[in-house]
Amino acid sequence: MDGAVLAPAFDVERVRRDFPILSQTVRGKTLVFLDSGASAQKPRAVIDTMVRTMETAYANVHRGAYNLSERATADYEAARAAVARFLNAADEREIVFTSSSTAAINLVAHSYGRGVMHPGDAVLISEMEHHANLIPWQMLRDAHGVEFRVCRITDAGELDLEDAKAKLADGKVKLMAVTHMSNVLGTVTPAAQLARLAHAHGAKLLLDGSQAAVHRRVDVQAIGCDFYVFTGHKLYGPTGIGVLWARRELLERMPPFLGGGDMIAEVSLERFIAAEVPNKFEAGTPPIIEAIGLHAAIDYVEAIGMPAIEAHERALVDHAMAKLTPIEGLTLLGRAQDRGGVFAFALDNAHAHDLATLLDRTGIAVRSGRHCAEPLHARFNVESTCRASFGLYTTMEEVDYLAEALVKAREFFA
Repeated sequence: MDGAVLAPAFDVERVRRDFPILSQTVRGKTLVFLDSGASAQKPRAVIDTMVRTMETAYANVHRGAYNLSERATADYEAARAAVARFLNAADEREIVFTSSSTAAINLVAHSYGRGVMHPGDAVLISEMEHHANLIPWQMLRDAHGVEFRVCRITDAGELDLEDAKAKLADGKVKLMAVTHMSNVLGTVTPAAQLARLAHAHGAKLLLDGSQAAVHRRVDVQAIGCDFYVFTGHKLYGPTGIGVLWARRELLERMPPFLGGGDMIAEVSLERFIAAEVPNKFEAGTPPIIEAIGLHAAIDYVEAIGMPAIEAHERALVDHAMAKLTPIEGLTLLGRAQDRGGVFAFALDNAHAHDLATLLDRTGIAVRSGRHCAEPLHARFNVESTCRASFGLYTTMEEVDYLAEALVKAREFFA
């Protein structure tokens, strides 16, 4: 079309040059890093931003009446605004910084679960949850008398929506907490549909976006969920920083989770008055440098463009399915129609740890074990798996190299 301006093509080799760690070798082999689902590598922009903050603009935030503190406070709160923009939150005060997705889910379990829900109410999760979205609800059940329900998944690794409807039908479920993208199966759940389903039965919806926020544009308003969590270190940012987004009216109802500095408006020896949200949930010195690093990571992926990142990953997923599926003796977990770049697999006659060790000798880094999802592995009747997970820097050639290495491994373990 005349006059149309085309977006530049995704240049994975250009992207790779932004990640210093990818240029190294492992055991004399070029590093093929396929463990981004556990923790992604960091671009130079994030590294430089954090170092610059420590060298030139670091101080504690919110209470200092001097230049460094004011600058650090401005940078910290700018990170909150960046996260709000990234998620399309209605109000940046709906963004609560935590130390991780795990901490964010625990915050909801303790504060909303104990402060708003009542004994006899129910929580509904699924069989494919990470332990971080499983154990907090079991703890809530044991301590507060909340019923714990589990939605089945299909053999393809998708949520069984009919089972979800059946478990929501009596109206006792007040919170549905499910993954937005499985860290084992790669399954992307139908988030907007789940929000409508939960709300139709009087429940709120929490989405664990630890994997999804890395690979797809997340719009919490379009989805219609009530809570959304993700973590910085999977989104090419630092460890030690997580995010809870929640509708402001819910945060207003929830009691503080931790007590200490910065979460109070007023305190005496007899009582305290909590600060306004989000400060009410950010007790103590916050992850200042980490939040600023997360801001840099968000700026980085947004400069590339989430649609471009998603298109690159879709091509990688299709290529991986074509390369891995025909390998004799290799079992892939999950065949969801909508999936991201996470592949858990088992090879006949090979323990997952042995296979991962063998792959490491070729320079390939994959995860092995149960990936903090023991019930899911039990569902598929496998003891453990290896997991290859992609980042925006993953190439088609790396997928090919993995497939070739697995063919050789099959021969080794035969």
